[in-house]
Amino acid sequence: MLIITPPDDGGRRSCLLGAISSQPAILILERAPFPSSTEHLSQITSNLSALKNLGANDIYFWYLANNGLTASAEELADLKINLIYPCTEQHIKKYSQQKLRMVTETAEIYKEKIRPYMLQKREEGRLNWVWNIIDGKTEVEDVIFRTPKGRDGDEGFLLLPDLNWDRKTIEALHLLGLVERMDIWSLRDLKKKHVPWLRHMRIKLIEATTKTYPELEEDQLKLYVHYQPTYYHFHIHIVHVQLEAGATQAVGKAIGLETLMEQLEYMEGDGETGLDKVDLHYTLGEASELWTEVFLPLKRDIASRSQGQDH
Repeated sequence: MLIITPPDDGGRRSCLLGAISSQPAILILERAPFPSSTEHLSQITSNLSALKNLGANDIYFWYLANNGLTASAEELADLKINLIYPCTEQHIKKYSQQKLRMVTETAEIYKEKIRPYMLQKREEGRLNWVWNIIDGKTEVEDVIFRTPKGRDGDEGFLLLPDLNWDRKTIEALHLLGLVERMDIWSLRDLKKKHVPWLRHMRIKLIEATTKTYPELEEDQLKLYVHYQPTYYHFHIHIVHVQLEAGATQAVGKAIGLETLMEQLEYMEGDGETGLDKVDLHYTLGEASELWTEVFLPLKRDIASRSQGQDH
């Protein structure tokens, strides 16, 4: 077993690369949230063990300890585990420790380099699992909410729990809204004419979430999309506002849905004017294909031309 990502997110998450039946597999380990039961939490102070004083300053004190809680295995499961098996080289690159780079994707780079890359990934069958979910062939038991397939046309969608949510801690809620329409691959395909659609989708996604989890109110949710996304079929992330903002919500990765709608609405031009014409700035890992095949060669080419002008 090889550690490909040292603990991150404050030491709560780590990724291991190994094999199952000679096939490569990635195990993603994450510390689970504390139980919310008052009964269990009230036991902590009386059951602490291996207490170690880390220091003190005025009224502040720091310790390490074992919590000593006793309860059923399900109530106090302390690890959330995701398994990817068999994993691909792309999965290994994605979950491996790597340095990040900030890149600028111009409209020209998008048209000449990124769009063909997106098409290649779609044609390689990378989205078959998405089509299977939308068609109701797989993961039916994981769908939290869906509109009857085909009934709502472009506004048809379904809700799934994100892999990183434990499905019980409401303050850590993270859902994915998969749209049925297949003509929008990423936010680059969004145009001014799509603003009414996006507003309707926002309303429907929030209504579905609060209907499924009645303890939630509308202003406890935030919606965003990723660029670059993990897969090229338009989907919207719905999270609790108290979900700790890690890398997936960071600048250079996440863009608020409301921000996208406002930007589109105030762009000059007709309904066909869209986000394929703007520069986008985002982060890439140095092991990603987009860095090694697109942006690193572009960077080297610019550096080479700059050196040529100096001579």
